[in-house]
Amino acid sequence: MTATAIRIDPWGGPRQARWQQTVDWPLTIAAILFLVAYSLTVIADVDVATADLLRVLILVSWALFPVSYLVEISLADHPWQWVVHHPLNLLFVLLPLLRPLRLLRVVARSAAFQHSAGTAFRARVLVYLAGTAILVTYIAALAVLDAERADPNANITTFGDSIWWAAVTITTVGYGDFTPLTLRGRIVATALMLGGVAVLGVLTATLSSWIVQRVSESEDRRK
Repeated sequence: MTATAIRIDPWGGPRQARWQQTVDWPLTIAAILFLVAYSLTVIADVDVATADLLRVLILVSWALFPVSYLVEISLADHPWQWVVHHPLNLLFVLLPLLRPLRLLRVVARSAAFQHSAGTAFRARVLVYLAGTAILVTYIAALAVLDAERADPNANITTFGDSIWWAAVTITTVGYGDFTPLTLRGRIVATALMLGGVAVLGVLTATLSSWIVQRVSESEDRRK
């Protein structure tokens, strides 16, 4: 049996790489559990005992990330350089709702994904973008509903409202029929707008590159 190759970061070194390989899937599962628990607290009408259990699950799954992050820093060959060159890891610690995006990163590195997407880089980018857009839309819908529903003047009061708002916001359509009123809701909206612009920018660049390549190949065949 061939051992799975460990990717060694130049700033992190082999000890950190072994740790990351060990905790990769456990942290991904913790991120999914966090999202499920948070979803239930926002969407579902649960009793007090279930709500307490969900809060404990959220707290435990949240705590795993800063602990793992500190271990990664302690094991790195060049700790400060590693921190500077890996801002996404710190972002996952500071913004728990982004942690389910780890699943996309793990899946993108898996052999099954590489085989199914083939060697085409653009195909992998498009699949990754689609997954990111769906997850970010869902997460933003949860966050804005959680922020808005306590406001008596809010017009985003159901999950249907929030998912519709998130969809039109990330696609930069912005009908304006639903708008966040709270500060926290507007912060979520700003982040989602920036995310939507970034996703559409990468998508446009990827499709443009593919079209240019196809035109070039067509011209080469005519020669």
